[in-house]
Amino acid sequence: MSEPTSFTMESLRKAAGAELGVSRWIEIGQDRIDAFAEATEDRQWIHVDPERAATGPFGTTVAHGYLTLSLLPPIMADLMVVTDAAARLNYGLNTVRFPSPVPAGSRIRGSARIVSVEEVRGGLQAVVRVTIEREGGDKPACVAEYIVRALD
Repeated sequence: MSEPTSFTMESLRKAAGAELGVSRWIEIGQDRIDAFAEATEDRQWIHVDPERAATGPFGTTVAHGYLTLSLLPPIMADLMVVTDAAARLNYGLNTVRFPSPVPAGSRIRGSARIVSVEEVRGGLQAVVRVTIEREGGDKPACVAEYIVRALD
């Protein structure tokens, strides 16, 4: 992983189409999956019961799709910085898909491209298409259009 792509508010205005590179690897261990299950009260056996999951469709426990999605902020911090923004806010998502599971013990990382940038009250809004891959996987684990606001 290299340093995040650095923008000023002015350069971000013209950044539609910019590729942002690749984030660091993030390990998705069973402890992280269990903690997410507790925090969200989603304790489905496919996530938290290794014995039962061993005979399930994936042969092991898998991360919640929303756990994978929840790692967008650290992935984006690895990929992009707006040096003169007073704040950077998660504004939401346009689309999210989970094309393949993330088995416990996997590592994931993200790559991204800025789709569009527009002026909004108080700053700029960028739509960023983020693709999260699983190490050794043949399909993305998550593809999302993430909306981020950089405020003056």
